[in-house]
Amino acid sequence: MRTADEPTSPATRGGEEGPETGRDAIIRAARRAFTLKPYAEVTMRGIAAAAGVSPSLIVKRFGTKEALFNTVVDFRPAAAELFTAPLPGLGRHLVLTMVDLRDRLRGDPLLRVVFSLGIEDERTLLRARFREQITDRLTGILTGPEARLRAELIAGQLLGLGATLSLHRPDGATAHATVERLADLYAPGIQHLVDGP
Repeated sequence: MRTADEPTSPATRGGEEGPETGRDAIIRAARRAFTLKPYAEVTMRGIAAAAGVSPSLIVKRFGTKEALFNTVVDFRPAAAELFTAPLPGLGRHLVLTMVDLRDRLRGDPLLRVVFSLGIEDERTLLRARFREQITDRLTGILTGPEARLRAELIAGQLLGLGATLSLHRPDGATAHATVERLADLYAPGIQHLVDGP
């Protein structure tokens, strides 16, 4: 698995790629930029350089820096994949999907909510979107008492999984474990929260 720090492949350079590849490279670079720098310090030119595309391609695909930021703080695509399983198997599905999303996106789909260094307004927006699109959506799916509390704890478990994978890959034990084994060990705790008392 590549990290967000690694250079993009030649296929993403100069806009000579399939329509989704260039878009994905731009979003990855923008996520990293908006996580590591305040909004005012992020430039389209810097994102373009990190993505291996021209600044004009970013403008063509997203329009403005504000529109790109709004795309980056949108957790709905991840939520659409994370919350598609029936409740009895949701814990395992969440673990398997998180690992799959990390591999496909070449970065964690949720952790930016924790590590954003933006000014207070940006962090507040990012956290509000996370609550609305992840925690609130999960609350609406869960049944039984304390659904909100359980949803928040499940979100925390997913963030913890992402942090663990980021900290211990590529040379830790998680790098050598299969995704199925990770799910065997991690999913029961999440499933207990899904099931409730």
